[in-house]
Amino acid sequence: MVQQAEWWRGAVLYQVYPRSFVDSDGDGIGDLPGLLERIDHIAALGVDGIWLCPVYVSPQRDFGYDVSDHCAIDPSFGSLADFDRVLQAAHARGLKVLVDLVGGHTSDQHPWFAASRRSKAAPTADWYVWADPAPDGTPPNNWLSVFGGSAWAWEPRRRQYYLHHFLPSQPTLNLQNPACLEALLDVARFWLDRGVDGFRLDAIDFLTHDLRLRSNPAVPPPNGQVPAKLFALQRHDHDMIQPASMAVLRRIRALLDEYPGTVSLGEVSSQDGAFDRIAAYTGAPDLLHMAYTLRPLRHGFDRPTLQALLRDAIATCSRGWPCWSFSNHDVERAATRWAPGGKADARFTRLLLALLLSLPGSACLYQGEELGLPEAQLREEEIRDPFGITYWPEFKGRDGSRTPMPWVRGAVNACFTPDWCDPWLPVPASHRALAVDEQEADPGSTLRFTRRLLALRKAEPALRHGTATALDLPAPLFGFVRETAGQRVTLVFNLSDEAVALPPGLLEEMTGLGHFGAPPTGVLPAYGFALLAPALVRAREPA
Repeated sequence: MVQQAEWWRGAVLYQVYPRSFVDSDGDGIGDLPGLLERIDHIAALGVDGIWLCPVYVSPQRDFGYDVSDHCAIDPSFGSLADFDRVLQAAHARGLKVLVDLVGGHTSDQHPWFAASRRSKAAPTADWYVWADPAPDGTPPNNWLSVFGGSAWAWEPRRRQYYLHHFLPSQPTLNLQNPACLEALLDVARFWLDRGVDGFRLDAIDFLTHDLRLRSNPAVPPPNGQVPAKLFALQRHDHDMIQPASMAVLRRIRALLDEYPGTVSLGEVSSQDGAFDRIAAYTGAPDLLHMAYTLRPLRHGFDRPTLQALLRDAIATCSRGWPCWSFSNHDVERAATRWAPGGKADARFTRLLLALLLSLPGSACLYQGEELGLPEAQLREEEIRDPFGITYWPEFKGRDGSRTPMPWVRGAVNACFTPDWCDPWLPVPASHRALAVDEQEADPGSTLRFTRRLLALRKAEPALRHGTATALDLPAPLFGFVRETAGQRVTLVFNLSDEAVALPPGLLEEMTGLGHFGAPPTGVLPAYGFALLAPALVRAREPA
């Protein structure tokens, strides 16, 4: 009964970045009717739901994360009627739908901000974070924007600075103002009334700030060289990760509890202590349901790192509920980021998928991850991401993970958009060979593999709800056991590019077991893995 009520425990969400999923009208930008056309692809994977990135009205300076109307659909994506059709189609296929709730900031074109910047007497005057200048006219403190430079922008009409954690066109909301928080809750209520199943909460570490506006302590660079991204030169004690955020999260959870079955997924920054914050944010019934962090994505992929990751996973599950994301719209695709030598390898990519979908907690699968897409290599003139434009070439931005989905290998634009239209980002040649139609026709493709892996996760309760225990294995092997109600799954991964013999004790355990991955021959091939369980009688994955 608990598993049925709490559908989100162990669930897998498919993240849709709508600009790059399917363009139905030939403007080069993916849209909601396009998502509707291809929603059966998502349903066929065997995921539990969709996380839909922002489709709200926006000037698109940060591609939808700068919202100018929270309760309307941007015309480039379609209409509210299109959204309702997508929601209905998803529900008809047994898919939940979570939408982004961008609560920490708005666009500078939002009516709330337009009024706030005009007058200190406006109804929304204090809905944003305003501060007087220092006596010499400089910003009130040393806080830095994630996207570079000061986190403060001067507004001459108010004779004050406003706070922006990201772009200057993304002023920070003051959620410590009760009226502002109520307005955000009204936005959430609007979408819950339309039938959404919950929210992915953007950048929750930035929801509140130190009301005294104290400056952050400096963190000298370890190598003595100033980095391209100055954000790392401070310890962010006062501009983010504040105790007041817990009250905001409690209000959001209380609203969700009015809509049974709806859930919250928080995005936690990669600042130190990320897993402790996941536990804190999700560790009580009046807080978030689950949360994920980009922290593991900032590190390499080796045995000590994975051992630490597993320890964090086990500890977090004992206090809260983690969700795992190896790739998304903000980071380099894992198939390239963690690949040996930075060159995508299908064997290694499948090992990553097997790990992602077997760690304790829930998981997010980013569009194209089921195809094993590598990071797209774009030229400077092809970049659209303001983050990448600013930092090129030290940081090439996020567009390499945002290129269009390749649906048909032989089509001019891989059927993302009509042949006569230029897509907003190019379709890389390296992605065409991995197109959906190509992989559908290949029983040994990564797409087919992902479907079988997701089916296995649903069939084996231990993979969704079980505890995890690390296995004591010699390098380069890594593994753990998932177990629940007498059901047990053993998982072993070879992190080497050479075949490795399994320990004798593990060989004995494999006797008579069903398997997924490498066959139980006593040897794991390069980047091979095995999922072993008494109930597993499925055919092994083709080599």
